Amino acid sequence: MQVLYLVTGGCGFIGSCFVLRARAAGIPVIDLDRLTYCGNPENLAPLDHDPGHVLVQGDIANRDLVAYLLRTHRPSAIVHFAAESHVDRSISDPGVFVRTNVMGTANLLHCALDYWQGLAGQERQAFRFLHVSTDEVFGSLGPDDAPFREDTPYAPNSPYSASKAASDHLARAFSHTYGLPVLVTNCSNNYGPRQFPEKLIPLFISRALAGEPMPLYGSGRNVRDWLYVEEHCEALERVLRHGLPGRSYNIGGNCERSNLELVDSLCRALDSERPRQAGSYRDLVCRVADRPGHDWRYAMDTARMRDELGWQPRVGLEEGMLRTVRWYLEHEGWMERARRRAAR
Repeated sequence: MQVLYLVTGGCGFIGSCFVLRARAAGIPVIDLDRLTYCGNPENLAPLDHDPGHVLVQGDIANRDLVAYLLRTHRPSAIVHFAAESHVDRSISDPGVFVRTNVMGTANLLHCALDYWQGLAGQERQAFRFLHVSTDEVFGSLGPDDAPFREDTPYAPNSPYSASKAASDHLARAFSHTYGLPVLVTNCSNNYGPRQFPEKLIPLFISRALAGEPMPLYGSGRNVRDWLYVEEHCEALERVLRHGLPGRSYNIGGNCERSNLELVDSLCRALDSERPRQAGSYRDLVCRVADRPGHDWRYAMDTARMRDELGWQPRVGLEEGMLRTVRWYLEHEGWMERARRRAAR
């Protein structure tokens, strides 16, 4: 039986990393992406002449299109990344997040169910629907609280995390009600190459190189767990091959840092790779008013990934940050084109 993935949001940050890895492994990919401001085809430039990668510009909420792609290409798995994902944007326009993250996911699940029910034998048995989600669905932790587990009750606090929580519940419901072989993953904060420069690390790199202030929310003491994107995609591959349908898996970097500590690591890497004549890049960091409803801390218990699937992160923050900074320094044109794309 042929292995072939239908990937949604494959031109985005995490999706493009997954697609590039899949093609490097010889797996054909049908890439469905609406190509919104952060869906950047340039992320997949190495695949421009690769017949094993087919890019389809379209919406996961378009039932006819999704059904056609499933019927025509007969994928062995759907890997669902497509989502609106920036918390600040969800605060200013929550309706867009409901449309894509909730209604779009519901449509994708409906189409996947119809497709899967029409399969037989080994094709039906091997099919998987991998739903990629976030740790933000679990809410906020206090300084001494235990990390999120897969059975932690959901308590989303932003329109973004609420929309992702709803999509998680739909995915699980389709598994429980209809038997659709769904896998759900919840990941911590990703970083690495090709991340759209509205997120903290690429935004700060872009502003630092321009000599502009780097705006840090509030006290800077909010804590996140940081996961290098290549390791996230490696973990997703492990879940897709060996995960138990109906089960969820937490994927984290085991690397909790306050935003102050994260920015300090970023500035050290920049100071090392491109020294600034006027002094350290730390001098450009400035405090701004905190984000409304800013969650205090996220942390992930990844024991299930380690014990059941034999996966655990290996890239520490200093190494991952250095790799990330070097990539952006080598691709300054990419950052400028991404910003122009968003401004259209």
